Amino acid sequence: MCQVDEEYNGLLESTSLPGASKKCMKCKEGTAVLIIRAGDAFCRSCFKEYFIHKFRAMLGKNRVIFPGEKVLLAVSGGLASSSMLAQVQEGLSRDAHKKLRFVPGIVYVDEGGASGRSLEERQQAAAQLEHIFQATGFPYHIVPLEEIFTLPSSILEAVSAISDSSASSYKAAVDQFIQNGGEAVDHKGKAQDSSLADAVSQLQTHDRQPFIPPADQTQALARLFASVKTLTAKEDFLQTLRQHLILRVARLRGYSKVMLGESCTRLAIKLLSSISLGRGAALALDTGFADPRFGDVVMVRPMRDYSSKEIAFYNHLFSVPSVFTPGLDTKTSDKASIQRLTESFVTKLQTDFPSTVSTIYRTSEKLQSARSAQTNDAEPPSKCLLCLCALDTAVEEASAFNATLQSERLSQGKKASGLGPPAHASAPALGSGSGGQCCSSSSVGGSGEGGCGGGGGGGGGCCSTPRPPVNSDLKSLLCYSCRLTIKDMTTVDTLPSYITAEAERRKRRVEMRKEISEFLLGEDEDEEQPC
Repeated sequence: MCQVDEEYNGLLESTSLPGASKKCMKCKEGTAVLIIRAGDAFCRSCFKEYFIHKFRAMLGKNRVIFPGEKVLLAVSGGLASSSMLAQVQEGLSRDAHKKLRFVPGIVYVDEGGASGRSLEERQQAAAQLEHIFQATGFPYHIVPLEEIFTLPSSILEAVSAISDSSASSYKAAVDQFIQNGGEAVDHKGKAQDSSLADAVSQLQTHDRQPFIPPADQTQALARLFASVKTLTAKEDFLQTLRQHLILRVARLRGYSKVMLGESCTRLAIKLLSSISLGRGAALALDTGFADPRFGDVVMVRPMRDYSSKEIAFYNHLFSVPSVFTPGLDTKTSDKASIQRLTESFVTKLQTDFPSTVSTIYRTSEKLQSARSAQTNDAEPPSKCLLCLCALDTAVEEASAFNATLQSERLSQGKKASGLGPPAHASAPALGSGSGGQCCSSSSVGGSGEGGCGGGGGGGGGCCSTPRPPVNSDLKSLLCYSCRLTIKDMTTVDTLPSYITAEAERRKRRVEMRKEISEFLLGEDEDEEQPC
């Protein structure tokens, strides 16, 4: 039987593990207080310097934010977005070595109505975040998710980019900023009225109304998410609605850039889950530093070089306040959704193989969208109705996308040949009971074999007009991933009015273009016309 005091006990080889007594790898003097990776031990002061420099280097390397621009910080109260807010606050302080040159603002989207939280819990979380926002001195906007029902359809319209983010224009803007003695300069080089410091101090524009969303909108929001069957579709749809609200606030308040607090770990999870959700064509926009899909407002991710471990250590060491708000996936199992399963897979793999997240992240940096040049200048119908990415469904017949559609038609018992139903009736309307085909316009009101007007209860598939189902109309305006999200809805009647209104507008535009197509000159014909 083994005992503690064995004869060979003193002969065992002992290995020294890195501990708190290890010296800092940077200054070689201070005692290390944390170890980020194997061999990367930092003392408290060196870690703070390293963390701040990383943030400044990310902004300086990409040169997307111009001096004097208004930048909206999307803060959810989590660790990453709270750390991002602290970095901006640090960069605008008087003691900063190299001050940031933009004018910040804060937006918080309350999503408690989607996750079923009570009004008291939502008000308590909003009050805690408001206390944090007031301490920064920046203007802030607290927006409940229920405001999606008040958005105009113009939020989904394509807007041309108005700024030039080239290196020459950025250098010219910086030179103009220095010549004006620190005055805010817009992207066109025009000096604004007040200095940057005055602009930050004067932007106290928060509307201090009580946080009480209308009851009817809260109920409509609950019905909207109750109509989505899977948690995967709920999380994807919630992200889309959140983007629309942030975009609306940015446009109303004159912000040209929006900072998102997505870390390296979060982007690695997002990359794998987006591939699983069929968003491969939009990976460069979803995970890159700059996301210019909206044209006039550019989403940037300055925290994309930080791992979740670095952010957690920084917030703990320097007491960065944060507020935890439960979401849709809180207290769910690992297999509850694709996003949740991917997160569990990546984090567990990262435990045994510390380079997992960085490897996935470095892969995402090499991705480029094949249609990135078309994104800003494309016509509105060529963009997805929900995510506003370029449509990835206009592919040739021999493709995986068309093969998937063919498989769906076969599984639904539809005719796969060209003699089958028209394209707009290839999928039944969401919520229909039997999925029967819609009758032709010649039999509307009659008593043919199609059973039109049979009434009998259950949505037998007939309609009173030759109008195609709303679901089919939406499908033609969506990318592949958003089609899967709408497919998981039991009915589209609960969608916000701005989505359905924009869908109707785009559909009418396409129909009008078809009607006058024979009178339009093509590009080749237009070039051949004599002067």
